[in-house]
Amino acid sequence: MFTGLVEGRGRVLSLEKGGMARLEVAAGPLADGTRVGDSVSVNGACLTVNEKEGDTLVFYAMPETLRRTALGGLAGGSLVNLERAMKAEARFGGHIVQGHVDGVGEVLDVMPEGDAELWELSAPEGVIRYLVEKGSVCVDGISLTVVAVKDGSFTASILPQTKSATNLRSLSVGDRVNLEADVIAKYVERLLGPHMNSNSSSSQSSSQTFERSVGDAV
Repeated sequence: MFTGLVEGRGRVLSLEKGGMARLEVAAGPLADGTRVGDSVSVNGACLTVNEKEGDTLVFYAMPETLRRTALGGLAGGSLVNLERAMKAEARFGGHIVQGHVDGVGEVLDVMPEGDAELWELSAPEGVIRYLVEKGSVCVDGISLTVVAVKDGSFTASILPQTKSATNLRSLSVGDRVNLEADVIAKYVERLLGPHMNSNSSSSQSSSQTFERSVGDAV
């Protein structure tokens, strides 16, 4: 599990695509204490460290991972957000992030707003349905607060510190990003879904019974 609080930026050294893509990242100080087998969020996608040499970490990504994320668009020199899996005794910041990307969005607009910036990003329906104003969303591994939800897009306010400490400083309009909705919203939908359908059927049945009773009375 992750929190969406980016620990550091890495720089892609290479991405070799094939049956299994090989992603090589210069992780800098974050590589200290990171071992082969550890889970690391790379732009919001949970990947396993397969090889390590110095400050270089190597990850392998399945074809399904490339289909579901924007990782396939990385190239040598790309900045990526890195976060190691959360320790049980660590302070919890951000929000619950699984590293399971729900969809890929695109930067639609970046608008100055005082010292901050208001970013608008597109999102597929599978993500939009779980977004609420002032709720949480994970963008390329960054825990952000939703400012507003639109038809097919949402906005988030980006502070200068957030931009300088993440890959957002290298992104511009048209770039693709990984999106993960708040998992709590998914569980709520899953748990309440059957009851909502039952209540809907019950209400419809009651309405039909009332209409028949009125008809008989007339």
